[in-house]
Amino acid sequence: MGQTKWRTLPSRRSYLKLFQSLVLAGLFYFSSGIIQVTKPVNDRAVLSCDYNISTDELTKVRIYWQKNNSDMVLSVVSGKMKVWPKYRNRTVANIISNPFIVILGLRPSDKGIYSCIIQKPEKGAYKLGHLTKVMLLVTADFPVPSITELGNPATNIKRIICSTSGGFPKPHLSWLEKGKELNAINTTVSQDPQTELYTISSELDFNVTNNHTFICLVKYGNLTVSQIFNWQKSEPTTSPFNHSWLQILILVVGISVIIVIAVFCYCCLCNRPAARWRERRKSGESMEMKTIFPIVSGSAEASG
Repeated sequence: MGQTKWRTLPSRRSYLKLFQSLVLAGLFYFSSGIIQVTKPVNDRAVLSCDYNISTDELTKVRIYWQKNNSDMVLSVVSGKMKVWPKYRNRTVANIISNPFIVILGLRPSDKGIYSCIIQKPEKGAYKLGHLTKVMLLVTADFPVPSITELGNPATNIKRIICSTSGGFPKPHLSWLEKGKELNAINTTVSQDPQTELYTISSELDFNVTNNHTFICLVKYGNLTVSQIFNWQKSEPTTSPFNHSWLQILILVVGISVIIVIAVFCYCCLCNRPAARWRERRKSGESMEMKTIFPIVSGSAEASG
């Protein structure tokens, strides 16, 4: 038992030493003061050496800019500047006082850690005199997608397109409805060889007789952008032709009713004087008969 404990004790100590070494390495890394510069794509980035060079040192020192400790960017030796092909025509440098370089037309691939190495002559050789590291981050976010209508490829079917451009890395587009991915058509992804930025578009067909809420989701790396498209089905409407005939029919019926009422009123007005005349005539005949009847009766009694 004691021998076992004696063997495990150095192992714990070694782990502790390893942990301490990692902590020290981390502290050394962060204390080295890496400068961070974040710029959007197509913008320019100024990377400084953060070191002042006197006038007497300008022709003596050597300045090197390299990316990720492997790719050369620019060098200044004996006052002569050299730019490597990948950065040619879009990188300029300044070596007066505080040296710096400017990278124009930033691309997504420009992302990385750039080192400014200044060497000074010492005892017949060039030795490291200064080192500065700059972390360059290049952002290329896709804008919010746009959704437009493309017409009707078939009866009750409408086609829409979702598109966005100017982002990095390579994106993926999907159509969603109620959390379910739909079948898209004509999905295309292209990359500009100069800017290295991507363009993506995708089309979707749907039935117009139903209500819909679609989400166009574009995912690139760990980021996403989206756009919502709402569709409300239209209610059935009467055609203008049928509507006009309906108005004409109502108008004709209305005029006919008015004519019938007018004729009826006219007939009533015309029949009223005739009725009165007939009543008066009947009344006169009755009075005449009543007047003549007693005379005839009296005459009969007399003759009797």
